[in-house]
Amino acid sequence: MLLVPFAIGFLAPGAAVEPPPGQPVFGFTDPEITESSGLVARDGLVVTVNDSGDSNRVFTVDPATGDTVGVTRWQGDATDIEALAPAGGPGSGEVWVGDIGDNTGARDHVEVARVPFGRGNREVDAPTYELTYPDGPHDAETLLADPATGRLYVVAKEFIGRLYAAPERLDPDGPNELSAVDEVLGIATDGSFTPDGKHLVLRNYGQAAVYTWPGLQRVAQVDLPRQPQGEGLAISESGEVLVSSEGVEAEVLRVAVPLGSSPSASSSPSPSSDADGSEQAPVQAEEQGSWWPWALGGIAGVVMVGVLLRSLRPRD
Repeated sequence: MLLVPFAIGFLAPGAAVEPPPGQPVFGFTDPEITESSGLVARDGLVVTVNDSGDSNRVFTVDPATGDTVGVTRWQGDATDIEALAPAGGPGSGEVWVGDIGDNTGARDHVEVARVPFGRGNREVDAPTYELTYPDGPHDAETLLADPATGRLYVVAKEFIGRLYAAPERLDPDGPNELSAVDEVLGIATDGSFTPDGKHLVLRNYGQAAVYTWPGLQRVAQVDLPRQPQGEGLAISESGEVLVSSEGVEAEVLRVAVPLGSSPSASSSPSPSSDADGSEQAPVQAEEQGSWWPWALGGIAGVVMVGVLLRSLRPRD
């Protein structure tokens, strides 16, 4: 009971202010798009996918109308698809699909598939790869693809998020073991690299955080517009940031996120070397949120325990 209020405090975004409004770009018109979770913006189109419970399919949407203009299906049965990431550069016409959800922490492996998108319906035989964690199962909703190297990354959806790197080359016969990189935004529901590969952006239900790459220093954190269940984020080739939400006819919003920030020399922690030789800067504790949500959560916890003990006291 004591832990619950502290957890709530950890997830609180900070000052109690009204989230900034987003600019509506379009709304999904397809009644089959009920739980938009992953989002990719490429080649003048938007790609999305429903999360848990849907089959192996992705929807290609025309942002000018919100209409679905293509559906791609591929072999196999989905377990819990939660994320998308661009595959290749502009014009590649492919996305990575992450079947990486694991709410019960029971999966011995998760999967990613490389799937074409575009106008028109199609059924394909998509290359599929198994991924395993080095430290046991994790639930995840964020799949990232480095635009410079093509390497995939998965972010565990936990109070303190953790970024995991896939092998540089995926073995189709698998399994491909992920390696832990660093701590990042908690309860991440989606994310994307910037087109130049110098930053990555992660979102949760209320905020977005911008990190340098590969240093992984957080250089910006912004509140996101209020959404029913915000689980999608995409960055177009021009740097436009879009966010989506679950729900039938959900809106896709354009939001202002500073993508070109650089850490100041005075605030930069000393980077440490990761296993692959790239520089990784540890996330500082203060970056996870301000102190007051913890304090309020702790006070609430004490009050709750006091009320409980009083209610259990024998009465004369």
